[in-house]
Amino acid sequence: MARTLDPAARRGYGLGSVATGAFGTVPGLLLLPYLTDRLGVAAGLAGVIVLLPKAWDVLMNPVAGGVSDRSTSPAGRRRPFLLRAGLTLAVLFVLLFSGPTSPRGIAAGWVVVLFLACATAYAFFQVPYVAMPAELTDDYAERTRLMSWRVAILALAILVSGGLSPMIRNQLGPDWGYRGVGIFVGVLIATGTLGAWWGTRRAPVDSYGTAGTSLREQLRVVAAARDFRILLTGFVIQALATGAMLAGVDYVSRELLGGSGMSTVLFVCFVGPALLVTPLWQRYAASRDKRTGFVVASVLLGGGALSTLGALHLADALVPVTLAAAGVGYAGCQMFPLSMLADAAAVDALRTGHNRVGVYTGVWTAGETLGLAFGPFVYAAVLGVGGYVSSTTGDVTQPASALTAIGWGFTVVPAVLVALSLIVVTRYGLDEDEVRRAREVAT
Repeated sequence: MARTLDPAARRGYGLGSVATGAFGTVPGLLLLPYLTDRLGVAAGLAGVIVLLPKAWDVLMNPVAGGVSDRSTSPAGRRRPFLLRAGLTLAVLFVLLFSGPTSPRGIAAGWVVVLFLACATAYAFFQVPYVAMPAELTDDYAERTRLMSWRVAILALAILVSGGLSPMIRNQLGPDWGYRGVGIFVGVLIATGTLGAWWGTRRAPVDSYGTAGTSLREQLRVVAAARDFRILLTGFVIQALATGAMLAGVDYVSRELLGGSGMSTVLFVCFVGPALLVTPLWQRYAASRDKRTGFVVASVLLGGGALSTLGALHLADALVPVTLAAAGVGYAGCQMFPLSMLADAAAVDALRTGHNRVGVYTGVWTAGETLGLAFGPFVYAAVLGVGGYVSSTTGDVTQPASALTAIGWGFTVVPAVLVALSLIVVTRYGLDEDEVRRAREVAT
């Protein structure tokens, strides 16, 4: 019989999203402006600086997954990693925005080194955390319920971290603004870490046997899993789109809407709907199917992004409305793929008797991280093509070409990427019947 979870375990697991949401959001939102408009780094180079440490996770995340797969800790296969890596990440994030601001080379080097260290710690938190749903329950629908808790809390964490961070920066001024952001986000990461570690302490866990074989062989098997490969490809493309939109929020607010204070408004409009619509997406999955829900959510995300371009030209007041429509889609584009990932990893474990859940999630989070990292890189490249002028004060009149680049990078580029992801996602074929058959054969 499929196992459901106690509501306390669902909430406890969901609290880990406070850490993942804060770290996944704030660097994508403010690190690029910090480099271009506080440290005076050219937009193209700033994009590379943001990208390189994240690209490191492409190598590190599968390693973290393999290490956690082989863990034999009495406290659980995954949970000890949450505590150690999460608290380390919290400290490193505080240091990230606390470095020197001159000379420019040393300041940029500080960011590279600290962001690389943050990315490494995050890999050993995120990968075990994302692996847990496949082992916490063997029920197809329960995984969706678990993900609905995670996505709802994730949306709140993104809303709080992404909404308040620009306000903290603006209120504390140029000298202490970004340092204040580092401290604020560090506290959020530590809170989420402790919440997930403590909240899942009594949750039962399926081991699915041992990891078996070398990491290289496991990666080969995972790469050959058709449905997982399709799902991952679509999700990474969408992460790239989301990363570009997040990177553009501060620029659109300052240069197109008349003030950096609009950053919080735009961010709330994009992320806030998830708090309301995630339960509705869960009901949709129960009545239809996860893949169908993912497709519908993707259409809303891409359509909302493209509509925002028209809103920027027609009336500023329409921009929050179109972003809210994109935000409804964004909520589904987070919940459905994560639930489908747990299905794919668990089915492989049931069929083979080898626990590769950590490797699956390591590859997944590596792809997600790379997509989110390339988002600001692509946006920075668009700014560079448009002739964006960097400075140490942010008080520069931008040419018309740069203003066009700011708008198109925020709207057209994400919409095109989401459209490409839809071509891939529609080929996914793992459904509830197949998951049930795998469980019945294994038992």
